[in-house]
Amino acid sequence: MRSRSKTALWAVVSMVFFATVSARPLQGGDDKDVAKTDSVAKVDTVDSADPASVVDEVIWVVGDEPILLSDVEMARMQAEMEGVKWEGDPDCTIPEQLAVQKLFLHQAAIDSIEVSESEVAQSVEHQISAWLQMVDGNKERLEEYKRKSLAELRISLHDDFKDRLLIEREREKLVEDITVSPADVRRYFSELPEDSIPMVPTEVEVQIITRTPKVEQTEIDRIKNELRNYTEMVTSGQTSFTALAKLYSEDPGTARMGGEFPDYVGRGMLDPAFANVAFNLTDPKKISKIVETDFGYHIIQLIDKRGDKIKVRHILLKPNVSNEAIETASMQLDSIADEIRAGKFTFEQAASFLSDDKDTRNNNGLMANTTESGRTSKFQLRNLPSEIARVVDTLKVGEVSAPFQMINEKNGKLVCVVAKLKSRVEMHRATITEDFQTMKNIVLAKRKEEFIKDWIKDKIKNTYIRINDRYKNCNFEYQGWVK
Repeated sequence: MRSRSKTALWAVVSMVFFATVSARPLQGGDDKDVAKTDSVAKVDTVDSADPASVVDEVIWVVGDEPILLSDVEMARMQAEMEGVKWEGDPDCTIPEQLAVQKLFLHQAAIDSIEVSESEVAQSVEHQISAWLQMVDGNKERLEEYKRKSLAELRISLHDDFKDRLLIEREREKLVEDITVSPADVRRYFSELPEDSIPMVPTEVEVQIITRTPKVEQTEIDRIKNELRNYTEMVTSGQTSFTALAKLYSEDPGTARMGGEFPDYVGRGMLDPAFANVAFNLTDPKKISKIVETDFGYHIIQLIDKRGDKIKVRHILLKPNVSNEAIETASMQLDSIADEIRAGKFTFEQAASFLSDDKDTRNNNGLMANTTESGRTSKFQLRNLPSEIARVVDTLKVGEVSAPFQMINEKNGKLVCVVAKLKSRVEMHRATITEDFQTMKNIVLAKRKEEFIKDWIKDKIKNTYIRINDRYKNCNFEYQGWVK
């Protein structure tokens, strides 16, 4: 089983390993064919060079993907910032983990794994909101620390998070058919010494009521007027849709590409409101009406249609929420919480009739935890949104929190929340009668991890790999890199 330090490094590497300039695709095959490309020719010439004198270089090639020295250094710096420690030599561990990621991405391309731009944007917004929380919501401090504006951060994070999602989907696909029976679970734990039976972390059930701060009509009008102005500028020939998208669109995933989605997409990959308008477009010279989605306001331009898929470009603008609106929403929740505590109505009744949260409103405010084994109402604190986990950890069972703010992971919007701790089961050693599902998940995870390790070993054997000579004496986790 991978050590904790390697698991942490895997997470760090997956965040940063594609954040460098990409090299030209390489050709597989024998050394003569590969040496024809500039990138691999560089590998051949730098083997004997002084590493300290090299600004950047290709140090590994996996399939047709290069790994640069700068990739490794970026991962190393990120790991140091995150306080990650590792066993062994990081000069060997980091590039190996980068190479493993390349194997998954290669297979994801073969398996036609897709992720939507909205999913990528959600992930990026969640990361930025987490960073903002670390600096008390101070945007200027974050931009100074990262040495980039928020817009530049969104653009720089896009490819990293898209690759993370692709890797996650590919790993899920590889192990989707693996199962374990009750007999497998009992057999596994019957063979363990009692002091080796795992501890079940503290689990909680949480109910929430949310209020979304209302965007003022003047702000909505401002956004719509901006989009109407863009439409007029394109229609009159003053500029192109692409140029305006690059300058003004607030979709980090498509803005740098002139608002253009990277591929043809089906309805299921898009927000329903967006899809309804986009799929009704027939003339590439015309621009859609303004479309409102959970992400903001859009205008759309058709590029092409192929069967049940389309290729479009869009411009997204997000309305700003005023501090007054946030304060109003918080005060409303504060009053609701006071009335619950006074017994005027229950938390369940308030959640059902007053909450804005679509996912929990019809379940009395109870949050649902979707895992590989299904849906449950129980969460480990680490699996809750960080804002909720911090508050819930201070509550007693049955207690209702004061209002607080969080970022909705689905659409990146700020919401105000009150939470109730419905139940809490403290950490304890697992038992087959009380914690069967947890124990089943442990056995299933072990089976899947073993399968993934075997898959990586086999993939290494059947993938073209070339590494710089100075890495050939590394003590790698997986054998077969050196060929």
